[in-house]
Amino acid sequence: MKQCQRLIVRFVLVAFAIAPWKLASLQAQTINFDKHVAPILVSHCLECHQGAEPEGGLSLTELALVKSGGDSGPAIVAGNTADSLLWERVHSDEMPPKHPLSTKEKATLKRWIEQGAPWGSGSLDLFSITTDRRAGRDWWSLRPLHDASPPAIKSDWTENEIDAFVLQRLHAEGLQPSPKADPRTLIRRLYFDLIGLPPTPQQVAHFVNDPSEQAYQSVVDELLKSEHYGERWGRHWLDVVRFGESDGFERNFQRENAWPYRDWVIRALNEDMPYDQFVRMQLVGDQLVGGQEGAAATGFWVAGVHNTTVGGSERMKQLARQDEIEEVLGTVGQTFVGLTFNCARCHDHKFDPISQPEYYQLASSISGLGFGERDISIPEEQAVLANIDQQIADLRRQLTAIEKSARDQVLASRLQEGITTEPPAALARWEFDSDMNDSVGAMHGSPHGTARIEDGALVLDGKSFVDTRPVAKNLIQKTLEAWVQLDNLDQRGGAAISLERPNGDAFDAIVFGEREPKRWMAGSNSFVRTDSFAGPDETNATTRPVHIALVYHEDGTITGYRDGQPYGHSIRKSPLQSYSEGESEILFGLRHKPAGGNRFLTGRIHRAALYDRAMSPEEIAASAESAPEYVSEEQLAKALSEEQRQQRASLKARIVALGIARDAQAEKAKRKIYTLVAQKGETTSVLLRGDPDNVGEVVSPATTAAIDGLSSDFGLTPDAPEAERRRKLVEWITHEDNPLFSRVIVNRVWHYHFGSGIVDTPNDFGFNGGRPSHPELLDHLASQFRKNGSRLKWLHRQIVTSATYQQAAYGILEADGPNAADIDATNRLLWRANLRRLEAESIRDAILSVAGKLNEEPGGPSFKDVSVILNSGTTYYEPLDVDAPEFFRRTVYRFNPRGGRSALLDTFDCPDPASTTPRRSTTTTPLQSLSLMNNALVLRMSDYFAQRVREEAGEDVSRQVTHAWQLAIARDPTESERALSERLVTEHGLSALCRGLFNINEFVVIQ
Repeated sequence: MKQCQRLIVRFVLVAFAIAPWKLASLQAQTINFDKHVAPILVSHCLECHQGAEPEGGLSLTELALVKSGGDSGPAIVAGNTADSLLWERVHSDEMPPKHPLSTKEKATLKRWIEQGAPWGSGSLDLFSITTDRRAGRDWWSLRPLHDASPPAIKSDWTENEIDAFVLQRLHAEGLQPSPKADPRTLIRRLYFDLIGLPPTPQQVAHFVNDPSEQAYQSVVDELLKSEHYGERWGRHWLDVVRFGESDGFERNFQRENAWPYRDWVIRALNEDMPYDQFVRMQLVGDQLVGGQEGAAATGFWVAGVHNTTVGGSERMKQLARQDEIEEVLGTVGQTFVGLTFNCARCHDHKFDPISQPEYYQLASSISGLGFGERDISIPEEQAVLANIDQQIADLRRQLTAIEKSARDQVLASRLQEGITTEPPAALARWEFDSDMNDSVGAMHGSPHGTARIEDGALVLDGKSFVDTRPVAKNLIQKTLEAWVQLDNLDQRGGAAISLERPNGDAFDAIVFGEREPKRWMAGSNSFVRTDSFAGPDETNATTRPVHIALVYHEDGTITGYRDGQPYGHSIRKSPLQSYSEGESEILFGLRHKPAGGNRFLTGRIHRAALYDRAMSPEEIAASAESAPEYVSEEQLAKALSEEQRQQRASLKARIVALGIARDAQAEKAKRKIYTLVAQKGETTSVLLRGDPDNVGEVVSPATTAAIDGLSSDFGLTPDAPEAERRRKLVEWITHEDNPLFSRVIVNRVWHYHFGSGIVDTPNDFGFNGGRPSHPELLDHLASQFRKNGSRLKWLHRQIVTSATYQQAAYGILEADGPNAADIDATNRLLWRANLRRLEAESIRDAILSVAGKLNEEPGGPSFKDVSVILNSGTTYYEPLDVDAPEFFRRTVYRFNPRGGRSALLDTFDCPDPASTTPRRSTTTTPLQSLSLMNNALVLRMSDYFAQRVREEAGEDVSRQVTHAWQLAIARDPTESERALSERLVTEHGLSALCRGLFNINEFVVIQ
């Protein structure tokens, strides 16, 4: 005890002897402004004392401003602390107000002033240097790549350059790497990592019998060539970009045609598309290649949630739009460059060198963001469709030639006999002989677009329309009629004639094919008066004008007529819409205003009329007959010879058959893709505090200046075209001088192979993110990745062929060296392999594969193992218990709506795609065991697994047990495991054993 006291006294005496020496050393030290003073000012002062309106009028960004001072006078008098207000406030702890400076920081400032307050290399700002509170532009991840040479370490353990960096760090901590994993463990790890599926017993046995380096390389090459590689790594990418197949929010409508983006990702990865091109395609693929591939790739922009219920007020709409821009911009930043741009929406970023104006510059770059579907033509299928169209056109020409002679005969006879029919009196009538005038009243038409009169008809090209002067009468009952000849029968939603309010909020129209292809319908606002007439498909409106009339009766009944005859049955869905005098108009060729979408008609209108009453069937028939050129089917048939009638019937039958074939081909030739629907880029202003009602300066499309040596200026004006904005953004992201681009993807791939990245926050390389465990290795791999064509398969090969990757998971024995777990408990230094539980999708895929039921069909529409229920405008997704091959595809092809959960997948931490998931949570809960015991899919697959074992191993129980264990976990059972397994099979059946094998730890864990 006394000896201990003497030691303490000595220590105190020594400390007191050293302290004055240290203080003298500090006082003699020359203060370096950039190194010692600037960090203090940036950390503690600049948040208030910078900008156009600094606190107290004092800016501390430049020496001249510091010396001139603020409202209270000069802040610093060089060489004189007594007269320096800055020192007075700091010394008294008045400033900074909440967190006074430490004694050391005060001493540094005092010494700096005494030494004449020399300034550094330039002006200061919050982002100029890194401090203990935030990152500056000198932050590690923003610096240029440094391709460090691998350490010169001589070791038999190393396989490639990765190992040299890892071994150097291990040696620095007094650690050694672990032995190589056994062949069975290694081959299983490799299969799940690269393709997400277990190896077969034959593949395991082949490698175990020859675990040579050459054999291992051969397996790696084989797996990287497999189409399953893209499915495995595509799933990882879809996690990051939060790909889902419904909108989210309250409505959560499904997206039937979002899957082409998923398939494009998988295909691009399988083809080993260079990563920079992979990113360019997702951001500007519509500009680079267009067509189906470009539309599918740019599905990236709309992979996330989309609020379709934004409220009625203008402010709510603006806020919803700003939320949407922030969410997408956050995903872009975190996915490609590991920066949280979205944190600067309301103020300068609190931790990274990104200002609020820079956020809005980036927002301007993507302000043309639009969600929706596009119809994309498939060139090779369009060629087949064109051939069918040509055949139909040839047959129709023959049919027209036969009918023309008969029609001419009827019309000549009618003229000779002086037979004329007067049409019923109309409120307005348009003959379209030479103009668009109303021949009865004053409702003359005005053309829009290329609408024109040609050969006695109004010609409409699917982009044009005609509107009239207002209807000078109140209307409730009414009749609309038109003689219409269509250019094609595939159009969907155009109107021949429409009565509407000029803003389009109420209308009634003769519409073709909108809800039912090839059928006529009574169009109305929001379909409130629309129902199916159940009339026959239109077949010959392309060869001649057909007479279509809609009669609107007082009780709300609507009756359709074609060529003077009832069309299907009458409908009655709701009361009629009334139209006030002077507040309605007639449209030709457009369903309703505003013009756009599928509202246009393509064809010719030969004649049209509006009646202010509900016409009788006799009046409709008389009106149909009144057209001078009209010949009824009965009159036409009588004028044909028997031979002509037979030829006509044959031609019509062939046209119908080809029409059916054409319908099927048209589905193949045009594909709907849910993707970016680019809008005009908006002129963007800074929103102070993120408030749409507090508008600041207008900004041009640009990016952050955080990366030294990489220009943030796009050279664009605030109203630049949308395409140029996106193109400039992708050029900045993928620029060879952007160090984040390669660092982030290399770290991301490393993360999936080892369970943790070199930076353990894959989406955040900023101040709040992790620090690299092996910074030189990260930069070396990023540099080499670029030099090797930015090929992801090159990177995979480098990683999985390293000795670091091939280590055993249990580490070296404590007797062989220091206890590594005490030195590096989380294995950041990689002294062993990490035990990793399979992701939910891989567990499901493995169950299907082992049971022999995995359907390997790639691509195409997602399989739905949920019911889709619409209720009060909201969509609900309920799991279904299904048992069919189309539901046994890989889980990456499962319909993936937000909130459309699966009990098995949920239990094993499958994330909801409402937000980005750069790394999955891994929990251990009792529900996981219960799910693998009782889930309907597991029970069903246990039976299929047992069936497979019996078919492949026969009825011998011992052989069944061996084969089941090999299929499930790639090894034979131990002696005790065999005894228990055989007993289980004997007493409870083979399905019980198979179910048990799905539940053992080794089935769901990669060692």
